[in-house]
Amino acid sequence: RRQRALLWAVLLAAWEAAWGQLRYSVPEEMPKGSFVGDVAKDLGLQMPELRERGIHILDKGKKQYFALHGKTGHLVTAERIDREQLCRLVEKCVMRCELIVEGDMQVYRIEVEITDINDNTPSFPEAEIELRLSETTAPGSRFPLARAHDPDKGLNSLQSYELSGDEHFSLAVQSGPGGDQRPELVLAKALDREEAAFHELVLRASDGGDPALTGTARIRVTVVDANDNAPVFSQSEYTVRVPEDVPVGSVLVTVMANDADEGLNGHVKYTFHKISDRASELFYLAAETGEITVKGDLDFEEISSHETEVRAHDGGELSDTAKVVITVTDVNDNAPEMTVSSAVSEISEDAPAGTVVALLHVQDRDSGANGDVRCSLNGDVPFRLEKSFEDYYRVVTARELDREQVSEYNVTVRAADGGSPPLQSSAVLSLRVLDVNDNAPVFAQERYSARVAENNAAGALVLTVLATDADWGQNARVRYRLSEGRVRGAPLSSYFSVDAERGRITLQEALDFEDTRAFSLAVEARDGGGLVAHCKVEVEVLDVNDNAPEV
Repeated sequence: RRQRALLWAVLLAAWEAAWGQLRYSVPEEMPKGSFVGDVAKDLGLQMPELRERGIHILDKGKKQYFALHGKTGHLVTAERIDREQLCRLVEKCVMRCELIVEGDMQVYRIEVEITDINDNTPSFPEAEIELRLSETTAPGSRFPLARAHDPDKGLNSLQSYELSGDEHFSLAVQSGPGGDQRPELVLAKALDREEAAFHELVLRASDGGDPALTGTARIRVTVVDANDNAPVFSQSEYTVRVPEDVPVGSVLVTVMANDADEGLNGHVKYTFHKISDRASELFYLAAETGEITVKGDLDFEEISSHETEVRAHDGGELSDTAKVVITVTDVNDNAPEMTVSSAVSEISEDAPAGTVVALLHVQDRDSGANGDVRCSLNGDVPFRLEKSFEDYYRVVTARELDREQVSEYNVTVRAADGGSPPLQSSAVLSLRVLDVNDNAPVFAQERYSARVAENNAAGALVLTVLATDADWGQNARVRYRLSEGRVRGAPLSSYFSVDAERGRITLQEALDFEDTRAFSLAVEARDGGGLVAHCKVEVEVLDVNDNAPEV
């Protein structure tokens, strides 16, 4: 049978060599230079041929784990191989390299399986395990223990656990979903602290190697005195009201619980049992004293009430809970916010009373009287405020405007809340009054008079009339003209003319005292909007000695 197996191995190697692939196996941790396989024999080559054909090993990994012995043609290890380091998560550890025959231009793949040896001892995460069990723990109670680890595979890996110590404890091993063993410490007999305050046990883990390797962990069980009294709060619910501007570090309330036990069982510590993320940022609970202090800025407008649960627990983990309600009261810390939602920058002076010039939105984030906002206008202005909708106000004209009296307004709207002292904010509305032609020109005099000597040359100045208009722009531009009239059948315009822009009245031709001794002119002033005014101009002609006596 042995000869038959050897024959099969030779035939298999010859078949694989023919197909360009060689397979070998070698145990891990073999010293450098250990035999892996007879490459020359498996390829059917003699040593002289190996040298002539230029054969070498190519390992594509970071390290060269195999080499070709130059004298024997054997594949040997190039250094010590640790299976657990190379194939930590792989069940079958196979390493690959390539044999290059340069003379024949041939490449042979070599696969070497690294077989496991029992070179690792089972080990626990911690050499000593501390357990604290109450003396009231019921027999049959189970306590999971830390599992041992053995990186070897197969029978060389972890196989069994056993416990040594005393009669109070036994060992149970459960199988996990993947077939792993999970040790549990089982209380076999009731504990009595007065009889024994400590129990020393040894947990031993063994693998299946030959010989078997073992690892141990010491288990120290401390028997804790029975904690038969839970802490009790002095109140089931604590309520406190604090203003939102309370300084950081202020103590809001102190919770207190009493425990009738002594020592560790009677030592009470406090923790938040139920608390929101925001409340945990705002409040701090002292574990030893039960004082709840402020560690962040409170804001009534953000959250006005915080409800938490506080837990008091003793050294034996018995506990009691109480509710804590912290109500944040409002402080006038927000000024009214005023927003100009819509506004005009110009308004005609003939706009009727009640014309809307601006829409304002006013709000105050405070509550109660602190959030009650009243709006007003500064100064004596022809505007008033009207409530529009909820927090909206309209600024409207209280009467007709007169641009000639006031051409621009800066209206200050002020909002004040009902706090003490009140907080205020304001907004300024700039408004320009547009002109309408509501003013006719006005002459400086209703009647003008002038004395002109006869025989003055044409173009001589008689006098200048002046009319002003209180309007603006084109509406205030005044132009002059003479009203139609006739003297001795001739039109007045043949004697006088008026400058339309400047109001200068000049002669068109020389006057003759002997012909006409006085003239009465009517001058019209018209503005750009068509409104007119009139004045009279009396011109007296003065005689000069321009006629010789006639006999």
